[in-house]
Amino acid sequence: MTATAPFDEREGFAAFMLRMRAAGIGGKPLFSAMEAQPRSSFLPVEWQAAAWSPRMVPIGCGEAVEGADLQARVIDALALEPGHRVLEIGTGSGYTAAVMARLAARVLTLERFRTLADEARQRFAALGLANVLVEREDGLSGAAAAGPFDRIVVWAAFAEMPRSFADQLSSGGVMVAPIGPGDAPQALARLVKTGSRFEREDIGAVRLQPLAQGLPEAL
Repeated sequence: MTATAPFDEREGFAAFMLRMRAAGIGGKPLFSAMEAQPRSSFLPVEWQAAAWSPRMVPIGCGEAVEGADLQARVIDALALEPGHRVLEIGTGSGYTAAVMARLAARVLTLERFRTLADEARQRFAALGLANVLVEREDGLSGAAAAGPFDRIVVWAAFAEMPRSFADQLSSGGVMVAPIGPGDAPQALARLVKTGSRFEREDIGAVRLQPLAQGLPEAL
């Protein structure tokens, strides 16, 4: 952790790394990318002490960000490489986009809430991350005009297999997304594009909000 990071956050990061290593998740590139920006700076002040907790943390606009463990698990499942182009649906605080920007060539991240999108842009600018673009979209249809992408990650649940997203992935591309009903646990699916279809591997269970349609006017 950087010298300016709070001591408590260093302790939290160390405990997080121990949990990930015990679970066989991650490696030096991922941990270095996550360490490069203190996660607390992406969270409201009152929740910064929980920066490396496995629990979800509230942010603005009535939303919440996933726990650090799930974020690491998902990014690890993407198997990012330096030349990859990534589409993220659900910017949230911007932390995962910032991490992926240090592992991939370019990240396009979509966010429904104007407030969250603006805050994420400010954080990316402060970090000097020029390879992240934030757009205000609901993400239901992806971003076909900006594709194809090598990797797609979605932080909200599809009710069923998102087969239309195969067209937005390059050959052999990977998509990680929850699939299942909005009122019950969902399968966290790793989808690999093979030909014109997906090969599916379920890598865990999550409970995230379903993808929502449209853009909020007030926020």
